[in-house]
Amino acid sequence: MNLIDQIFAVSSAIRYVALYRGGSLSSAVKEDLNAASSSESDKYEELLVNPTLLKLARQRGEIDCGGMRYILIRYGNFYQLVIDLPDGHVSICFALESNPLSSVDEIAQLCLLK
Repeated sequence: MNLIDQIFAVSSAIRYVALYRGGSLSSAVKEDLNAASSSESDKYEELLVNPTLLKLARQRGEIDCGGMRYILIRYGNFYQLVIDLPDGHVSICFALESNPLSSVDEIAQLCLLK
């Protein structure tokens, strides 16, 4: 089972997973989603927006906050969890009725093992 499939297996509430590592982007979306964003929009979010948000939050966290591990965004249709990794990030969309924070440690551990 590849890493994206392992992340999907963490919670049935996961709608989308993207891995951006070492300059390479891979992603997958659950089929038959309501209110899903476009794949082109997702691509630019992973290549531009999320790395920028992580850099800003990481730099702020390193000043006097004890670092930074992840960012959680509450969009109108879903939660977006972005976990900082040594070689990039993993980005996971969760259904609104879920608690993404309950999956952070398990997902981070999976990514650090691969």
